[in-house]
Amino acid sequence: MNGFTRRGALTAGAAALALPGLARAQGTQLAIATGTTGGVYYPLGGGLANILSRTIPGLSATVEVTGGSVANNQLLGAGRVGLIFSQVDASVDAVRGEDRFRGRPVKVRAIAVLYSNRMQVVTTAATGITSLGDMKGKRVSTGAPGSATEVMAFRLIEAAGLDRDKDFRARERLSPAESTNAMKDGKLDAYFFVSGVPTSAVTDLAASPGITARLVDHAEFVPKITEKYGPVYFPEVIPAGTYPGQTTDNKQMSVANILAVLDTMPDAMVTKILESTWAGRAELAQVHAEGRGFTLDRQKTAAAGVPWHPAAEAFWKAQGATLA
Repeated sequence: MNGFTRRGALTAGAAALALPGLARAQGTQLAIATGTTGGVYYPLGGGLANILSRTIPGLSATVEVTGGSVANNQLLGAGRVGLIFSQVDASVDAVRGEDRFRGRPVKVRAIAVLYSNRMQVVTTAATGITSLGDMKGKRVSTGAPGSATEVMAFRLIEAAGLDRDKDFRARERLSPAESTNAMKDGKLDAYFFVSGVPTSAVTDLAASPGITARLVDHAEFVPKITEKYGPVYFPEVIPAGTYPGQTTDNKQMSVANILAVLDTMPDAMVTKILESTWAGRAELAQVHAEGRGFTLDRQKTAAAGVPWHPAAEAFWKAQGATLA
């Protein structure tokens, strides 16, 4: 299925000639790439799809469950979705044609900066893990295939001086929900997950009887990572009390999230999407607490990481954002 296609009257030939994201009259379908069901992209994507379908005449927005940001940018480049949630680091790689996008760059354009995604290194008190170095010889999950979690986890593991292929007893590639279940079953010692907070999978683990969940500090590695990969990451704190039983702040690494489209999406459709999304921001905040992070002062070019779609740049300037 194309990411943004017209159903019904278009002939196959006309559809083939249509630009990705082109809305013509009635029966327009927009596929929104989100993430795994245990994260934040998925519920926010559902809320966004409801807003767009309800407020843009003739538009039917649907949510796609995916591996995460890397997969989302790949799906966008293939024309299989029209709008994506993405971490900035994954979209920067996509635009530059680096890492997972080597030789296959994608003309990703930001239309909005959302909340921060927090790297969460999750373990339990029973494992004895209190630092990244303690993970050597342990069973870990570095995130679902196609996720930005995996990319960010690899960069963090490298900065900590560990070898992702040699230093762990086992390295799985699980979603957060799968990782939590594996930890409950005693089959996993720690996992990495990048998301807004609170994350349902981590809450589930922390609320499980007989388990004391722990978040491992790692903000000290941010300078080393940004020196190599650029200033897309920054240190933040997950406050104590975010999760059941969390008694101390967690010093961790964050990256911004964006809504993004291809450079070929028509200006008029980008404007309609932003008008509806901005007007519905209070509704998104009700869907998940991280929806409150969608604010005017977050609309900065440096935070977006990739070029703005021209219509988005015009929209935010009209709203009073400085962008610089």
